[in-house]
Amino acid sequence: MVIIRHAKVDFLWNNWCTSEEFDKECREYDKALIKDIDFVIPHFKYQRMYVSTFPQSRNTAMRLFPEASLKETELINEVPLKSGFDTEKKLPLWFWSISGRLQWIINVSRQPEGRSRTKMRARRFVDTICRDNSNCIVVTHGFYMHILLREMKKAGFRTSKLRLAHKNGEYVVAEK
Repeated sequence: MVIIRHAKVDFLWNNWCTSEEFDKECREYDKALIKDIDFVIPHFKYQRMYVSTFPQSRNTAMRLFPEASLKETELINEVPLKSGFDTEKKLPLWFWSISGRLQWIINVSRQPEGRSRTKMRARRFVDTICRDNSNCIVVTHGFYMHILLREMKKAGFRTSKLRLAHKNGEYVVAEK
């Protein structure tokens, strides 16, 4: 099995945002298309290809594997992100990202999904691929990819790399 992080997204973040602007940017990023693919994925034999419901994942898969039949699933969507609180004051992008992810860690209800729900979603996807018992390619997202790989390790998969962050286009081979 191969897990790939989607290609770079054609989106320019605003470095300073109010909470409302940050939330809008997050929604726009989730709908944005990818840039040209500047990486190569070796040829893998696979029976199934999973993509998220976001265009970055689908478009990456279609460009890399134009003949593939894609199976779309929300189980591998990126972990949603929202501003940590409401304010009209413009704060730096890094602040909004870090505060939102800290809230995610402790399952604050302001975030659309907390860590426990993300882990549960990843476990459901791992159960799906174990049930399918076929070679597959998964094209997913950076933050979620880290959670998915940890859940795969718990389920007995061995992975070629386990990092905190994977670059766009980077892939990990996992075997059970």
